[in-house]
Amino acid sequence: MQLSFLRPLYDRPGPWCSVYLDASRDTHDSRPALDLRWRALKGQLLEQGADSASIDAVEQVVRRHDPMAGDYGLAVFATRGRVVLTEYLSAPPLKDLATWSALPHTMPLVAQRGEQVAWVRVLADRTGADAIAISAGGVPRRAHVQGRESYQLRRVRPGGWSQSRYQRAAMEAWHHNAGDAAAATAELAEKVDADVVVVAGDIRATGVIAAQLPDRWQDLVIRTDAGSRARGADPMAMDDLTVQSIAEVADRRITAALDRFGLQEDVGAGLDAVVAALQRNQVDTMLIVDDPSADGQLWIGSEPTDIATDPARLAATADPQRVRADAALLRALVGTDAELTVLAPEEAPELTDGVGAVLRFVDASTPGRGNA
Repeated sequence: MQLSFLRPLYDRPGPWCSVYLDASRDTHDSRPALDLRWRALKGQLLEQGADSASIDAVEQVVRRHDPMAGDYGLAVFATRGRVVLTEYLSAPPLKDLATWSALPHTMPLVAQRGEQVAWVRVLADRTGADAIAISAGGVPRRAHVQGRESYQLRRVRPGGWSQSRYQRAAMEAWHHNAGDAAAATAELAEKVDADVVVVAGDIRATGVIAAQLPDRWQDLVIRTDAGSRARGADPMAMDDLTVQSIAEVADRRITAALDRFGLQEDVGAGLDAVVAALQRNQVDTMLIVDDPSADGQLWIGSEPTDIATDPARLAATADPQRVRADAALLRALVGTDAELTVLAPEEAPELTDGVGAVLRFVDASTPGRGNA
């Protein structure tokens, strides 16, 4: 998982209000329920010493955000009277949460986000296509393709001296329209750097579109005859396949990260080793087991690589602060352009301290190689 979307949170000094809230609007009394939940969180922030300007800024977002249908959540981060980041959560948080701390509490957000997979889906028939693309950051892009060719799109029944002429006209029209759809699909895939391309709809159209995509995307294409552009068509089968395809890409990434970690054998395992590697800007990808109950702490200084298990190891830092361990780790990852893989407990049951790192390089002084 790339963490660049968190960078604005670490470019500003704290302390921070971090709020996770169930904002669902699925019942008639959802507005009063939202008000009650927010009041409880506001009280917690006041008890923790949060400044009123930051609390008011969060409240404005909670009360005035654009509501979504169904169950969802909000994550809001504010400091010094300004909201710096707001994220919609696809599902409510496990529990409402509000913290006032030196660093933003971002672990619940990244755990719920999971692996972000960029994807494109095109729903096609013989007249054109509708395409949507979602970037790894969740930004949507859309394209509507009305094929250039509309004459004689249906192949005629056998018989008659002009049969072959009309058959060829139909085939040429399909290919022209599919070429336009393929070009739009490739353009969207380039813009979001897609990891998977789902081509759905009319079986002939999807075949021609897939065949005309550039080589770069051929291995990423998944074809299905599910879905239709007809008004009122049920999108469920197409949606299910899209979700499954995205999940499979995410699973492959997690497996690849675990495989790379396993190949290191004797380095990068455990909190001490990860902290030491972050101090040296040595981490390529950190692995962490999602544990909402975790309450470990680390010491930090002003720089992302100022991170330690013991304040004595930050001798050059004038005023080291004690903070949540996951918050310190995430700040260090963002500051060193490292990535993160969040694991379920069953995916890494033997991971020391629930944390490990795939290293960018290993040298003679790397802890765990007979030198520590």
